[in-house]
Amino acid sequence: MGIEVGGLLGLIWLIILIWAIVKVAKSAASTLAKIIWIIVLLVFPLVGLIIWLLFGPKG
Repeated sequence: MGIEVGGLLGLIWLIILIWAIVKVAKSAASTLAKIIWIIVLLVFPLVGLIIWLLFGPKG
């Protein structure tokens, strides 16, 4: 049972991370800012997502 729950949570986390990367790519931020945010999200997934939600480009 633990493996199934962990797998499901991992899948949900992956979907959230992909959603954040797509939002960054579609934002009005400069290309450099987009690249930096995507790298931060990929290298530091949890912390990067929290920082992006608080300070990232809107829109």
